Amino acid sequence: MIGFFIALISGALMSIQGVFNTQVTKASGIWVANAFVQLTALLVCLVAWLFTDRSSFGTLLKVEPKYMLLGGAIGAFITYTVIRGMELLGPARAVMLIVISQLIVAYVIELLGWFGVEKQPLEWRKVLGMLIAIVGVVLFKYK
Repeated sequence: MIGFFIALISGALMSIQGVFNTQVTKASGIWVANAFVQLTALLVCLVAWLFTDRSSFGTLLKVEPKYMLLGGAIGAFITYTVIRGMELLGPARAVMLIVISQLIVAYVIELLGWFGVEKQPLEWRKVLGMLIAIVGVVLFKYK
């Protein structure tokens, strides 16, 4: 149950962050805003690290496969695309499309067992749920 609430908080924070970042971009530029977002995230993580586990950064060298270390670089492009999406579509439309995209890609990753995720069987009810979500986006888009 705690995972459910954490996921809800994550979605809410992502939406709020996207709006904040879009506003910062208006005053500074997209890559300046993105760099600031990543820098402040680094600072928060370092402070949290100081007060929590204090594990060694050397353990990162043990991560296999090495491409798994690209999460931060992907994060920079996530920030960029969220800012641009919200700027061009508005927060509600952008977030709906972002969530639909996340859902579809996450399900494909599970179906194919990519990136070390345990392979899952195709479930038509999940496919139907995604299709209903897509119809919801279409309905939301048109007045």
